[in-house]
Amino acid sequence: MFLLGCLDALLFDGYMPVYGVLFLPVCVLTALWVRAGDVLTAPVVVPIAFALGLIPAAEGNGGLLGRLMGVFTGLATQAGWLYTGTLFAGVIVLVRRVQWVRRRRRRT
Repeated sequence: MFLLGCLDALLFDGYMPVYGVLFLPVCVLTALWVRAGDVLTAPVVVPIAFALGLIPAAEGNGGLLGRLMGVFTGLATQAGWLYTGTLFAGVIVLVRRVQWVRRRRRRT
């Protein structure tokens, strides 16, 4: 997400809807890519990645405090993308977890 945030800042001048749209496939891929034992960590990691990616993409003037204010503003104004991506990851993870538990029960 940090690299996608840099790409958004470079190509689209930090246009937040582009960042949000790029965030959704990352959520899905993260939920699908996580190992079976770590599958419940995906909904936790996804919002952290969103926040880290906002560092280069967020508007911020005036040094570190301005950039930090831009990150907080981005988190507040782009919460819909954050919640949607986290929901996607959570649903995919729950489905994977249920399948994993069913397969495990069949073996025993």
